[in-house]
Amino acid sequence: MTSTGTSFLPGSVGIRLVGGPTVLIEMGGLRLLTDPTFDPPGDHPVGNRVLVKTRGPAVAADDLGPVDAVLLSHDQHPDNLDEAGRRLLDAVPVVLTTGSAADRLGGTAKALEPWRRMMLLRPAGGELRVTGVPAQHGPDGTAAITGEVIGFVLSGEGLPTVYLSGDNASLGVVLAVAEHLGPIDVALLFAGAARTPLLDAYLTLTSDQAARAARILDARVVIPVHTEGWKHFTQGPETIAPAFARHGAGRQLRLLAPGESTTT
Repeated sequence: MTSTGTSFLPGSVGIRLVGGPTVLIEMGGLRLLTDPTFDPPGDHPVGNRVLVKTRGPAVAADDLGPVDAVLLSHDQHPDNLDEAGRRLLDAVPVVLTTGSAADRLGGTAKALEPWRRMMLLRPAGGELRVTGVPAQHGPDGTAAITGEVIGFVLSGEGLPTVYLSGDNASLGVVLAVAEHLGPIDVALLFAGAARTPLLDAYLTLTSDQAARAARILDARVVIPVHTEGWKHFTQGPETIAPAFARHGAGRQLRLLAPGESTTT
């Protein structure tokens, strides 16, 4: 796999928040995009309910530049893959996702099961390991309702280890990731406390849970994402910093506004 390269130092990770769950990650000379969502604001019907997008992306898809791989937590909800995001997949060499999403999407989509790895070739030599990890999109026993979801851990020689939670609402899952693949250096946690008429429960981490996850992972840097841009998020950036402070995790927190970048 080839890459356009990166402006970041070889052993660092560059992270740019596009908006919602969409993040551009640059590491090991590769450019990886999470859950592409590039539609403008508006209604997105899902079965008998409607998800309402309140703001568009801070970076247009055409302005991203080439992407080496997409890490797609799931395809069944438009706040994780919308129509413009689906069109972007056609130009990406590989899309790593759940087995059911790979079957539905076809093309370059490849299934990555929890605890299985796939290697991406780094342009300067070596490999970037992408390990699938569990994600629980709601309370115990609701997977048949919310659908299959996956998270990812990225690692490689001379690189930090990066955890991407996907739409996960379980601290038990976070603990399993820490035990199996820690130490985690950088964690991107989906933390908007999502709620919809589908279930009377949180479908992603609350601010309090994200802070507790930061303590479990003991990650050097924690970046909350998927906290804005949709009406079904019940918590956001304004509740995250106080929660991290309450749990003694303020030193780990790095809040990004849509469009902002950081290097770690």
